[in-house]
Amino acid sequence: MTNWHKSSHSGGSATSDCVELARFPWAVGVRDSKDPNGPRITLPVERFRRLAADIKRGAHDLP
Repeated sequence: MTNWHKSSHSGGSATSDCVELARFPWAVGVRDSKDPNGPRITLPVERFRRLAADIKRGAHDLP
């Protein structure tokens, strides 16, 4: 069984919209908390770190 975790910044509500993460020895899983049975992606750890850094600096913000 995979343990998925929501960000503590999601507001803590069960209905808060957020992504959830799961840690694996080789990768990080990402899924939409609104659709836990829906699509998910798995990124190698280093690729996930780069993506998180890009998001933090605004590289994927919408115009």
